[in-house]
Amino acid sequence: MLKKVFLAAAASLVLVGATAAIPAMAGSGCHKAAKAAYPHDRKARHAYRKECKAHYKAWRKTHKHHHHLFGK
Repeated sequence: MLKKVFLAAAASLVLVGATAAIPAMAGSGCHKAAKAAYPHDRKARHAYRKECKAHYKAWRKTHKHHHHLFGK
């Protein structure tokens, strides 16, 4: 059962990632997307949100721009 939930969450992430802009999903965006995808399953929402945040952090790390005067 738990395996199916994680597989469903992973499949949903693939679909969401292909259709939605990644920066818009950061922070509360992941929470709202998880709530919309799994309105009645708290564990699935948690797994979805965790994957969403990890995906966003990976995206942010690869797309970091150094526009500061003394960039970090």
